[in-house]
Amino acid sequence: MEQKFSNNSIDLQVLREFCEREGEAVSYRKGDQFEREGDPSRWFGYVTEGCFKYVTHGISDDREHLTWFSFAGEYVCDYPRSLYGRPAKSTIVAMMPSRVLRVSGEQLMQFFSQSIETMELRAVIGEHILCQFHERYLDLHRATARERYELLLRRCPGIVHHLALQDLASFLCVTPNYLSTIRKDITFEAKK
Repeated sequence: MEQKFSNNSIDLQVLREFCEREGEAVSYRKGDQFEREGDPSRWFGYVTEGCFKYVTHGISDDREHLTWFSFAGEYVCDYPRSLYGRPAKSTIVAMMPSRVLRVSGEQLMQFFSQSIETMELRAVIGEHILCQFHERYLDLHRATARERYELLLRRCPGIVHHLALQDLASFLCVTPNYLSTIRKDITFEAKK
């Protein structure tokens, strides 16, 4: 899959080069796990092909909830837990055949400790992730389900062609039936 689905606002070329130089090329089949919720988080990777979804389970109902994605040209990890080997908070699953340049959290920590510049990069990554999650949190409170769907389409053009309806619905915190209604309404309005 050549198309990138999101716009990354920070330059992580140095990090990608580190993964290319030090990383192990690992292939994942659809459904293979990169990390598993509850197990020590160990990996950080640069996705060269395919995409991954981040899934967590409900506290009382054990239902799957899709919380995030990593696409080709992006990074996949349970950051910062992977840096310290702490238990993963999500299961990260390949959504299609995927390929990753993978390094261990330990290797990444050693990379970050090399210089002031790499320590600054670590801080920038943390700030970027915080901003992404803050935006998602705000969207859940300030946007309707339809607005969240439209925001997702703007942020990640083409995503609907690669995700099952139930995965999109889970990410948007709506039922699949309600998402179908939203999609029909949008299609109907476009035909007017």
